[in-house]
Amino acid sequence: MSPVRLIARPLLASSFVWSGLERLRKPEESGERLRPGLRRISAVLPQFKEAADRPASVARIVGGVQVVAGLLFALGKFPRLSASLLVGTSALTSFEDGSNGASSSSGARLRNASLAGGVLLAAVDTAGNPSLAWRAQHLTADARKQLHKTNKDLGRAVRRTAKDARKTAGEVIGH
Repeated sequence: MSPVRLIARPLLASSFVWSGLERLRKPEESGERLRPGLRRISAVLPQFKEAADRPASVARIVGGVQVVAGLLFALGKFPRLSASLLVGTSALTSFEDGSNGASSSSGARLRNASLAGGVLLAAVDTAGNPSLAWRAQHLTADARKQLHKTNKDLGRAVRRTAKDARKTAGEVIGH
């Protein structure tokens, strides 16, 4: 891991870990702030109705995910997965910040958008290694080339064998 990543990841993750711990310590309070957003989500997606009825449980889950994903991200373990989870929790908790009042919510929304942008960049950061999509694409191209070469070699071998068989048959028949 580069020195920049070694410093930046824990710094970026610290806010999420702290928020997650606060949600775990006070799930009812955090759940009440999440309730309006959960209601809006359940109005659009009815399968989330049960979650909207249990905001404290959702707050605990979000808090746990933030702590675990934040720690994994800070340690550089599963960085893309953990960063993606942090972006997801960021999107959900952005509804929470809208319930605090206009003056405090603007700063909180900006902070959360900035943090989400940072972990979104980290989610696509390959640390100098090619992504899985790139690897799959090139593996497919290499396999196609190898198959084409094998077919070519096999075709030559079949033609050579057929030529030898014709020659042998010609010698046996006397032509």
